[in-house]
Amino acid sequence: MNYETTVDSGKLGGFVSDSMVDGIDGEAGSRRKLWVGLAIVVALAAVAAMYFFSSGGSTDFAPRDGQQAPAITVAAPGRATIQGTITATGSLAARREMPVGVVGEGGRVVSVPVEAGQWVRAGQVLAVIDRSVQAQQQASSAANVEVAKADAQLAQANLDRAMQLVERGFISQADIDRLTATRDAAAARVKVAEAQFAERSARNAQLNIVAPAAGLLLERNVEPGQVVSPGSGTLFSIAKDGEIEMLAELGETDLASIAVGVPAQVVPVGTEKAFSGQVWQVSPVINPQDRQGMARIALAFAPELRPGGFATATINSGAIVAPMLPESAILSDDDGSFVFVVGKDNKAERRNVKTGLITSDGIAVIEGLTGNELVVMRAGGFLTAGETIRPIRQGSREAAK
Repeated sequence: MNYETTVDSGKLGGFVSDSMVDGIDGEAGSRRKLWVGLAIVVALAAVAAMYFFSSGGSTDFAPRDGQQAPAITVAAPGRATIQGTITATGSLAARREMPVGVVGEGGRVVSVPVEAGQWVRAGQVLAVIDRSVQAQQQASSAANVEVAKADAQLAQANLDRAMQLVERGFISQADIDRLTATRDAAAARVKVAEAQFAERSARNAQLNIVAPAAGLLLERNVEPGQVVSPGSGTLFSIAKDGEIEMLAELGETDLASIAVGVPAQVVPVGTEKAFSGQVWQVSPVINPQDRQGMARIALAFAPELRPGGFATATINSGAIVAPMLPESAILSDDDGSFVFVVGKDNKAERRNVKTGLITSDGIAVIEGLTGNELVVMRAGGFLTAGETIRPIRQGSREAAK
């Protein structure tokens, strides 16, 4: 078997001739093939060495002059008015919930003309209790009034006749005094009877369970046929004027930063609609177990605001004027928060700062910056203090002067 290998000696710079590869056959073919391969490797190494030393040992990876300093994006943040916000969660409730129960004697409920979710007016009947027995008692009291009035009229007539006879000497003055007393007693019994009738009428009126004020009926806990008494508990629950509130739970730090009257936006669970309100009460105490307090946010009535539901509130916590930086510009270590600013001769200088409000637009720097400095916006974590940089203003492709 014959093997023929062709090697371009020109590519090897003249180090390999045709005689090195011709005549490879027989049993010595394999050995010669090995030697030819070694010769090719040696020739390639020699060519590379000659090229390296002839170029003076230089390569294209050496950094060029003027490009040693890294290009870094910087910006002067200035000062802006920043509106702080606090996000809190909590439950919805009636701002003034009025429980309604049995006021009078109680009895069997004969009708309940209202349903939960309805608006009721002040004095509207919510439930009626059977008054068949009480009606008879009221009639009896009315009859007693008439009897007392008749007795009073008779006593007055007797006294009038006696006064006519006393002038003729037929009746003594003592008889006149006795008849006067009888007349006065009869008049007093009329008043007693009228008072008893009024009391009975008032008791009967209490058998109608009525709304103490206008509002939204939240609960109805009674049905016709049910026997109720003053110990039956709450039969109806009314949100006065339909006013709703959110009980927002806040940490003690956040609670200290808000005040009564600040606006808030409330979004109930299950809807993306926001409802405007304002904080009308801030809890005067902090729960010692979870270190939280309550901010009560007043809301106008809306069908989506259901007492007992869950909601999220965004509360305004005041405004400050300060530089605003992106999160990428603010670094931190064991000494606290800091940023890099462009100093003299374009050297990076560390500047310790104190951060404040955190918003969707960035982080407010309340101490450490005036807003006129050129601050490194990104890549600050790769810099060291005193390092020379090539600052490029944000939004510009040219180096800052």
